[in-house]
Amino acid sequence: MMKAYNKYYVLDTNIILQDAANLYKLSDNGSNLIILPETVLDEIDSKKSGFDEINFQAREFARILENGITKNTQSTDGHTVISIQLDNIDIDIITKAQYEVNSKNTQLNIYNDRKILEIAQFAQGYYEKIIIFLSLDIMARTRAISLGLASDFLKGDDEEFNFEYEKTIDIEFKEQEKLPNADIYEFDKEHKPYNYSYNFSVKNSDQVILANIINGKINILDESEVRSQIITPLNKEQLFFSNAINSPFYDVIIVDAKAGSGKTLLALSGAIKLVRKKQYQKIIYIRNSIESLDKGEDIGYLPGHEEKFAIYNHPLMDSLNHMARSEYKKRKQAKSKVVEELDESEVIQRVEGMITNYNIDTMWVGEMRGRTLSNSFVIVDEAQNMSNKTMQMVLSRIDNSCKVVILGSNKQIDNFYVNKHTNALTTLLQSTQNETDLVNTFAIKLQKVLRGPITQWAEDIFSKE
Repeated sequence: MMKAYNKYYVLDTNIILQDAANLYKLSDNGSNLIILPETVLDEIDSKKSGFDEINFQAREFARILENGITKNTQSTDGHTVISIQLDNIDIDIITKAQYEVNSKNTQLNIYNDRKILEIAQFAQGYYEKIIIFLSLDIMARTRAISLGLASDFLKGDDEEFNFEYEKTIDIEFKEQEKLPNADIYEFDKEHKPYNYSYNFSVKNSDQVILANIINGKINILDESEVRSQIITPLNKEQLFFSNAINSPFYDVIIVDAKAGSGKTLLALSGAIKLVRKKQYQKIIYIRNSIESLDKGEDIGYLPGHEEKFAIYNHPLMDSLNHMARSEYKKRKQAKSKVVEELDESEVIQRVEGMITNYNIDTMWVGEMRGRTLSNSFVIVDEAQNMSNKTMQMVLSRIDNSCKVVILGSNKQIDNFYVNKHTNALTTLLQSTQNETDLVNTFAIKLQKVLRGPITQWAEDIFSKE
């Protein structure tokens, strides 16, 4: 007699390549059945070679499957069902002798999706239960629904969160003197761990006092110190961000930012300032490799130092280019009102000088395994495209002599294997609701677009929730 389960999940390939440990989560100690179409196994097998995150996940899945014991094999109606039992996971692998979908004139990823859904349709009749098709691909899920299948995607533990990283409090004029190093609860009884930054607005005046909270105490920003760098912060959000970079208190800074809000530029400017002051020896820039929405077709990483900088790391190069021009203008304007623009060859020369002088290097996740990063200012960009496993590996390479700035935007997800609920940026932002004694974190949202009116216009019309 067939065992009854609470839920019956047919998994798309991306569920496993996002994190092979999803098998354990979805199984729920064997109370749910995991159903794997043979096409999923084929796609995972094709990803085992390489050093990107999905390749590691493919190999991890193979290691999990190796520990399984085949309990039963049954053939019916042109299908074969192989039942495998692991410690806490029951898996049925289903193969089909002849598929209805025609491979001619059909793209491979669509063809494979259709084969997977044919198996899901069979499973619904075979088990005589409601089958839930799990996929990160909205197109595959929509197709499943059109075939009468239940469909869902992976969600985080806390689906909705909107932490108030920056808070405004009204104070009386006479209370200003009490602010420095005061207990935050004297002014805000509702203070939460994620209320990192405060605008203390003085009643009946235009005065606003900016502060961060350090160990429960109010720390007034020294704006002159924060502004003394190549790129000057232009609004309160940027001042809070730059102050956190300057502060020796914070170990990890997490930034959720709109496109054109200056996140990479400010992070790099702050990093250069700290290297100049010899607080760190080098700057390491890490950016996720996923650049394509196509199923598992990753660009990967280019060999060679020059190629990495010039082609792969465009955000870094754009920021260095802008900083080279800005620093030149500042120096020239101090001597003359008329400043000629640098020509392209001079800009390139200055950028190369910055890379050398400040020991700026790039690194990709495949290089980081087994490494230890020390005495470095580490910038992790495009965190919204990183899985939790990737971010865990990156952060586990960094020792306590480093400062880490993690940048991302949940409105710019390009990685097929994560979504806004499951990516590393969301996980890190969610973690700020709890205090920890291990590291000192800071988080902020940069929501003001400074790149220009076209960027702001695009954000307004294309980013409606």
